[in-house]
Amino acid sequence: MKKLTSILLALCLVLSIGAIAFADEAPTLGFILGSREHAFYCSIEDGINAAAEELGFEAVVLESNLSGDIATERIEDLVTMGVDAISLACNEPAGCTQAIINADKDGVPMFTFDCTTTLTDCVKCFVGTDNYQGGVVGGEATIKALEDMGMTDGAVIGIIGYPEPQSCIDREEGWYSVVNEYEEKYNLTIVNIGNYEGQADIAQQLMDGALTEYPDMACIFTVGDPACIGALAAIKNAGATTKMIGFDANPEAHAAILDEENGKIWFADVAQDPYNIGYQISEQMLKYVKEGTVDEQTILISPYLVDASNAIPQK
Repeated sequence: MKKLTSILLALCLVLSIGAIAFADEAPTLGFILGSREHAFYCSIEDGINAAAEELGFEAVVLESNLSGDIATERIEDLVTMGVDAISLACNEPAGCTQAIINADKDGVPMFTFDCTTTLTDCVKCFVGTDNYQGGVVGGEATIKALEDMGMTDGAVIGIIGYPEPQSCIDREEGWYSVVNEYEEKYNLTIVNIGNYEGQADIAQQLMDGALTEYPDMACIFTVGDPACIGALAAIKNAGATTKMIGFDANPEAHAAILDEENGKIWFADVAQDPYNIGYQISEQMLKYVKEGTVDEQTILISPYLVDASNAIPQK
């Protein structure tokens, strides 16, 4: 009997040691960026990696190339790997929401950053820019540009959108909320230039068409800096005087704003804090894995306007 009791005690000790070792093991968190071709997502990754080092978890960082189908594959891959939680930039919600739901059902808590989905309520936390407010900032800058140019009667203004990610939809709605208030007051013609699909070359084609129809277009707002790159080329090729406000304030935006020639066109940009987005989504995932809760279901980071007064010279 004593021998059996000793064996049972030894077995319990082994199991206890194993449980403690498992509890002390660093969690593995999975992240799916939109695309490393965008400086914005590279800065988010920098924030993720800094959090991993400082907070003590292993980060597995993949990318979706802005595709819902690829995001679905990445989610499935991370679930198979056995990560403790997953977060993603939900750039194309219709293409990956079911994968988010499936992962949640499999016991893997799901999070989003930068772009989220309204097609399910299983996302534990979203961290991103207050994109609607960012659109408001862009709209206010558009109206101020018209006022500074003395173009408050009959000007043509436009927007290049991307009505697939919720973040860009919010930016567009924020911009319209401002400029629509001035439509009658300033006799504005407001042009939806089109969907640039996240591609600079498509933005250039859209802007070429817009300037053909409205050669005196005064000012445009774009929902992402890649659109500004394409639109800038179109404006310069046409010899137009159109001014432009972007969104993201990537390094190329800072460089353009401070450039003697390009800054006459690309004069301002709405800035985000991607490093902080990466760090904070990591904090929330880790807290949920350890405590089963998050600070807030939605954490929004305020945007601000970059112009020649605060743009950062690029090395």
